[in-house]
Amino acid sequence: MKTRSFLTVMALLAFFACNAQTPRSDKDAVLDNILTRASVRSFTSKAVEPEKVETMLRSGMAAPTAMNKQAWHFVVVTDKTKLKAIQQYESPLAIVVCGDTMKGKDLWIADASLASENILLTAHALGLGAVWTAVYPREETIQNVRKTLQLPDHLIPVNTIIIGYPAADPQVKDKWNPENISYNTYGGKK
Repeated sequence: MKTRSFLTVMALLAFFACNAQTPRSDKDAVLDNILTRASVRSFTSKAVEPEKVETMLRSGMAAPTAMNKQAWHFVVVTDKTKLKAIQQYESPLAIVVCGDTMKGKDLWIADASLASENILLTAHALGLGAVWTAVYPREETIQNVRKTLQLPDHLIPVNTIIIGYPAADPQVKDKWNPENISYNTYGGKK
């Protein structure tokens, strides 16, 4: 399975490299992936291949982690009843990213958040659409997800990443805002 996932990623990279209009560096491909990722909320019914699911999970686990505690746990959800209970969009797949309080007492939210970003970027790189939806800190939502997925108390669902093949081309939002940047001190100019 590891070899198949690696080969899937390599085939995708080769495809994009061969179909690029101009030669692109690896740096350009990475930046393009980051800057063109958009939230997708409408999906086809096509199932996401197990190799792609594993690749997303491997990417999640490759994220930075506080003191290498790896205070995360991932619940892959494909059951239609459970999907309906934990998300507001219809999709064939969701990955619930949980913080493990037994591994990272106060840093689990950082570990889970960093892993989530890697999963989102990998989904985009694999030609999938995804949207991040908050669970934590909404107590009612936490309890719903915890009950639906039978999570133990030490796992706190941080978010649900809803994933599938996009039903339409997502629109990228330009979120660049220099007013949100200070240099050296709050309000400091460049």
